[in-house]
Formats: sequence, structure tokens, C-alpha cells
Amino acid sequence: MPYAVYMLASRRHGTLYIGVTNDLARRVYEHKTKQNPGFAATYGVDRLVWYETYERIVEAIDREKVLKKWRRDWKVRLIEGFNPEWSDLYATLVGWTG
Repeated sequence: MPYAVYMLASRRHGTLYIGVTNDLARRVYEHKTKQNPGFAATYGVDRLVWYETYERIVEAIDREKVLKKWRRDWKVRLIEGFNPEWSDLYATLVGWTG
């Protein structure tokens, strides 16, 4: 089972949220539908802009901890290297072509 470290944004260069999960599509859906109260729901952070997958949960958690300590400009560079347009990757993740 792959584990994912992910970043959500409220908009391009907006508020960022970093998390880890064992089911990325489900977790992003929960953020989009504001199923869990908290930071992401409060600030409207629901656009999947970056993610990495890992085979072991300990690796994913370690990466999440490292990223949370990064400066904002480093996170922005990471996102823009992966997703220059800050597109919401959720649709491609779940195979929606709408």
C-alpha cells in the first residue's frame, strides 16, 4: 500500500497545508468536502498541488516532518517544479476527465 505526502493550497501562492495519508484520493476528497474541521477547512485549503508516494509509512512521515520545517519559498519552488501552473491534481488522481 503506497503512502503519500501531499501539499494542498487555497489558490496559487495561497495558504499551504502539508499532510500524509495512505489513501490520497480519499483524503483530498475529505478536504474538498470539509469533512474534518481544522486548519484546511477553516482556510479553504483544498487544491492538491503536489505529492510524493512512499512504500513505507515511516518514510512518508519523516518526509512530512522535514517539509513542515521548510521555508515557504522552498515549498513554492518544490510545487512549481512539479506543477508549474498550480493546477488541482485531484481530477487526474481520480481519473476524472470532466
